[in-house]
Amino acid sequence: MARVLTLSRIIHHWRPRWAETSLAWVRSMSLLEERARAVFAAAVEGVQPDSVVHSALQRRGDELLVGDRSFKLSNNLHLVGFGKAVLGMAAEAERLVGDHLVRGLISVPHGVQETLQHHGKLNMLLKSSSRIKVIEGAKHNLPDTDAQRSAEGIRKLVSALTEGDLLLVLISGGGSALLPAPVPPITLQEKQDVTRCLAAAGATIQELNTVRRALSLLKGGGLAQCAYPAQVVALILSDVIGDPLDLIASGPTVRSETCPQEVWAILDRYHLSTSVPASVKEVLNKCPSQWREERKDEWDDKDHVLNMVIGSNTIALECAGRKARELGLHAVVLSPGVCGEVSAVARLYGLLSRFACSQDKEPPPSLVAQILQLGPEVGVESWDLHRTMKLLREGWEEGWCTTCLLAGGEPTVQLIGKGRGGRNQELALRVGLELSRGMEKSAALFLSGGTDGQDGPTEAAGAVSDGEMEAKAKSQGLDIDRFLTNNDSFTFFSHLSDGQSLLLPGLTGTNVMDVHIMLLPPPPPSK
Repeated sequence: MARVLTLSRIIHHWRPRWAETSLAWVRSMSLLEERARAVFAAAVEGVQPDSVVHSALQRRGDELLVGDRSFKLSNNLHLVGFGKAVLGMAAEAERLVGDHLVRGLISVPHGVQETLQHHGKLNMLLKSSSRIKVIEGAKHNLPDTDAQRSAEGIRKLVSALTEGDLLLVLISGGGSALLPAPVPPITLQEKQDVTRCLAAAGATIQELNTVRRALSLLKGGGLAQCAYPAQVVALILSDVIGDPLDLIASGPTVRSETCPQEVWAILDRYHLSTSVPASVKEVLNKCPSQWREERKDEWDDKDHVLNMVIGSNTIALECAGRKARELGLHAVVLSPGVCGEVSAVARLYGLLSRFACSQDKEPPPSLVAQILQLGPEVGVESWDLHRTMKLLREGWEEGWCTTCLLAGGEPTVQLIGKGRGGRNQELALRVGLELSRGMEKSAALFLSGGTDGQDGPTEAAGAVSDGEMEAKAKSQGLDIDRFLTNNDSFTFFSHLSDGQSLLLPGLTGTNVMDVHIMLLPPPPPSK
């Protein structure tokens, strides 16, 4: 199962050596940015699909060991997968199981093979002799006809399995878009329209997956049900806060029945219940499991399905913290569950920056109150905020070197404009404003990036901002408020300093949500 990030592994009391580390080094934004980018790269590297699969699967003769379970191999293994990380997962799985693999089919993002080839990540590519077929689809993270073709092929493959077969299912972030199988008479376009409208209205990933599950043949345990009576082993790279098995890729291997009232409540919440297509209304006006009624009692998910989370945002933050300490930074992890609207999340980071850099012996109680009040709105527990503030003040009082505040999660953006961008770029833009427009300009630097390397329908994973951002923008004639109103953060950062603030790692082959990094330089030593 996913490892637990313990407090003792997060906190590292790193004391400065001012004789070796000059004030100029601490204050240099370019060097801070280099370190922030290196920390982000370490977070992504820590959840690479081949390494997490290698840790989860072991081969011992004709046995496949998964956790504390073992499964007999006798040329009976079939493999399916869907998500942004499954290409590398599949390559490693095939290396481990060898000739016992009969066949496989995976659904991966459009262009991922070419990108991995371009970046020299050959270990994440299948060999020419592979028994696994690859179909690319879901361009710009949206389900399309190629993804639907993959889903139909996967459904046919698993439906043909027998009691002696073993099905290995590889699941990662982006799996929902790459496994679209709408319940008839809903068309792919109709399902896509509903999902797009919900996302544009600011629906959370949990709400989106709840609706997708109700409108899909394979989600909500439908895939495992189709595979019955074969044994199913699912290895999961989580891209959902808290790693809930029923919500990751909408839970294709987890039995979960969604009642129509729950879906209608979500549609009502975003004022969409009257505008959904007639086919959607027809499906939701039935029992949501009616299309599976004939087989619903034939399978037992406890005996026939093993689900294991092998990678998560928590693990990525653990690796990021380790890298930060290697670079001489004081690492503090806030939370792997940051969510909510990006403006509220940006406000929290702005307040934490003010708190960490406050010259007062005791930060104003009103500032502490504002931070604690924002916690529930952005998914951060009060005890996490209290712990973080305690560590930030200790760093200030004892003169530690630059603090690296780490967090992860998946905030949301309410689309009101028609520009190009994504939640990470908009968050970086809004945090930059917070750092620029505070009571005094902050020396902090902020980075937000998607671990999949793709932030919205853009080629960027995110962006970097700091307290100088607004001044730089004004000097170039860029109206930040206009870009925000149009949700056009990618265009803004493309123009700002010739795009140097954009985070452009390319598709990474993995996906465990987003990583937020805020570097907080210490105050200068007293004279």
